[in-house]
Amino acid sequence: MDRKNTDNTFDVVIVGAGPAGLIAGHACAEVGLRTGVVGPLADPRDGRTAALLDGSVNLLKRLDVWKAVEAASEPLRAIRLVDAMNTLLRAPEIVFKASEIGLPAFGYNVPNAALTAALEASTRPNFTRLIDSKATVTDLAGESALLTTSTGRIIEARLVVAADGRESPTRNAAGIPATSWSYTQSAVVTTFTHTRPHGGISTELHRRPGPLTLVPGPGTTSSLVWVETHEEAKRLAALDDVGFGHELASHIGALLGTLTNFAPRRTYPLSGRTASSLGKHRVALVGEAAHVMPPIGAQGLNLGFRDAACIAEIAGEAQSAGEDIGGDALLARYDRFRRSDVAFRVFAVDMLNRSLLSTIPGAKLARGLGLLALATNRTLRARIMREGIAPSAASPALMRPMTAIGEIAPHRS
Repeated sequence: MDRKNTDNTFDVVIVGAGPAGLIAGHACAEVGLRTGVVGPLADPRDGRTAALLDGSVNLLKRLDVWKAVEAASEPLRAIRLVDAMNTLLRAPEIVFKASEIGLPAFGYNVPNAALTAALEASTRPNFTRLIDSKATVTDLAGESALLTTSTGRIIEARLVVAADGRESPTRNAAGIPATSWSYTQSAVVTTFTHTRPHGGISTELHRRPGPLTLVPGPGTTSSLVWVETHEEAKRLAALDDVGFGHELASHIGALLGTLTNFAPRRTYPLSGRTASSLGKHRVALVGEAAHVMPPIGAQGLNLGFRDAACIAEIAGEAQSAGEDIGGDALLARYDRFRRSDVAFRVFAVDMLNRSLLSTIPGAKLARGLGLLALATNRTLRARIMREGIAPSAASPALMRPMTAIGEIAPHRS
């Protein structure tokens, strides 16, 4: 290999071209790192959506991508939690309003296809998109990592960012173990239209088999994430539109009026996974290569966006200081900064899901008392809302509001 060939030599190579990988590539290029993103093009028929919270939207704005996404997205102005456990002691309904913490919206419900299309169309200095089915790490022992694509192209980079999904061959090549677990549930995912307006309110029904979440989409459309047992999820997904609509209406009543135009339904078994370290041997993990959790509380992709912004900032600062951007010191700094945020989110989502499944009376009582406290204490409610959309201790500068254009603030470990 000709190591002077700048077409194949980068500061950072991101392996994986889903939303987390593409955002990591653009963020790294934004801070001045010569960056390559390797992966296939996304399926334009992907009908899934993601609730991107305020910090993630700020990141897209800073990267000049948001305008291309906004028209296809819907603001999330409020979040309603409904106790649908059918127990004797029912917790009060809670509505979190973004206006309570001075925001017009908590974030936006964004179609995955629109998001990846906008990220693919965006161009900037230092950014190279390498469309290839995969890139395999072949050497992590030297001062740079070496990778080979499926077409035989050899790439060199001082830092490799693994954004290649929950099974992550890149994480495995770096020798980073992960702890995995599974649930007795699957999520049924679809979108549909309805006759009553959603009002920008995301509604989450807490039910014994798991949460049923309705997320507002553009106009009179909504996205659905319906958690059930594996067997029930399979049955629901196999129903025709009329039958599925009747089943859904039996849970949500007349909340959204008449339900029609269901997109093809997909089921996803719920599982969890965390990597033992978020960086090792010139490899940093982002997105599902680092952590997997159930689709509850809009945490997964937002956590991946924070990973991406954080590694970009830390590597950019290291480059400016003349440090090795793939060295052990940098990767330890990245792991230290991201570890508490990842651990807290994974734990919180896991506990919420298990509290719904638990048959222990004390667990349900504790959950109900917690919801009661949120319903009656505005200060506590505001604190929970702020921490939910942008954790105070782990907010990268790239994800802060763009009140002024300037240099990114130094990253503190």
